[in-house]
Amino acid sequence: MLLKGERTFVVRDAGGFVAHINMPGWLKPRPVDHGHGPLAMVVESILDPGRLIAMHEHRNDEIVSWVPEGVMRHDDKATGRLVIDRDHLMVMNAGTGFWHSEETLASDPPLRMLQILVRPRAIGLEPKIQYGSIPAATANFWQHLVGPEGEGAPYYIRNAVDIFDIRLEAGARAEFPRKQGRDLYFYVFSGSIAVDGQSFTEGEQGLHLSDDRLGLEAKDSVTLIAFLLDANAPVAKQGTVGDHRKIPPVIVIRAFLKWRKFRWMWRRSS
Repeated sequence: MLLKGERTFVVRDAGGFVAHINMPGWLKPRPVDHGHGPLAMVVESILDPGRLIAMHEHRNDEIVSWVPEGVMRHDDKATGRLVIDRDHLMVMNAGTGFWHSEETLASDPPLRMLQILVRPRAIGLEPKIQYGSIPAATANFWQHLVGPEGEGAPYYIRNAVDIFDIRLEAGARAEFPRKQGRDLYFYVFSGSIAVDGQSFTEGEQGLHLSDDRLGLEAKDSVTLIAFLLDANAPVAKQGTVGDHRKIPPVIVIRAFLKWRKFRWMWRRSS
């Protein structure tokens, strides 16, 4: 089953810093969780040049910073200053606690990135930072970026999630990555694709509740990220961001989704 999510309605605007917060679990017809298994949320973050997000703490989240456009300047008390861009990736395994800040200089281009929040397998793990280069992307081929600890991916997180990205030329066809027993979640960062008779454009997302083959076609130049995840993996839901206490309870979201569907049907019949 392929479920489509339109561009998220959860947007936080902090003046020069805008976060579009995507909840994979809310794509289901009857959500029971804002996340889907170990994948808590995917946040598209936009930061204007010359904007600082002051030093703050993360706990019990595994945070992947993926930056296709612009430059994100990270600083923390352990590793110091790091620069994340399309050639570099950072994974913050927050564990018991990690303090950091994020910044763009006035001379930097606008930043548009994804911050991916994964639930760890347990609370209280050792905090770590992973940072380094990623190979130049080969057009029309998936690149494996992140995987479970100990399974050989270039960077690791401490739960059952694999992360891939791809840059497709207009008209190119591909097949999503697959792994036995894993569901697929994907996010269209730019461009548009056709999947299983449905169109997905920039900022839209899909959840495939199966490990069956699934193909796609690029309608124009596309940047896409995909996640393979074990929806039944043990998770710790105590992340300071991924499971923030202010996330609306599922019963509220169910009511909102029903209201939105009714409104759409009403407008269509008017």
